Amino acid sequence: MEAIYRIYWEDIFDVALKKMGDEALAQDITQEIFISLWENRTAINLTGSLDAYLYGAVKYKVINYFRSGSIKEHHQTALKALMDEQHIAAADDKLILKELHLEVDAAIALLPEKMQLVFSMSRKQEKSIKEIASELDVSVQTVKNQISAALKLLKKSLSYILLIAALIGLT
Repeated sequence: MEAIYRIYWEDIFDVALKKMGDEALAQDITQEIFISLWENRTAINLTGSLDAYLYGAVKYKVINYFRSGSIKEHHQTALKALMDEQHIAAADDKLILKELHLEVDAAIALLPEKMQLVFSMSRKQEKSIKEIASELDVSVQTVKNQISAALKLLKKSLSYILLIAALIGLT
């Protein structure tokens, strides 16, 4: 039996590996075939060659493996792990985004009151420059100047956020 193992092990393993594409599974199948051969050595009645019997055994072990659902379970586990990783990454991104919004809101709160109002109407309420000028009873140029100044101050006070966003891939 040891001589049979030495002669055929590598060939049987190669066939199993080609069919399975996974070295560990191919080793398991090869081992199962030789264990089965040993356990049933007295009951096996070979009508053909030992080669044919062993190659047939590989074929049926592979078919049984795929039928057993093990491969399906393996893929489901891998898919679940991938989905969990993506879910965690998405949650991390949401948390970072929330923190960035808080930082921006805090920087806006530091602007002069009138500038805050103009900036908020422009960016948060999405009003046009003409609408803002009309509501606040100021000139269009004043609104433009306020928005421009607000953007310059925010850019200066939040420049570190741009650096962080670039480092973590948000920009």
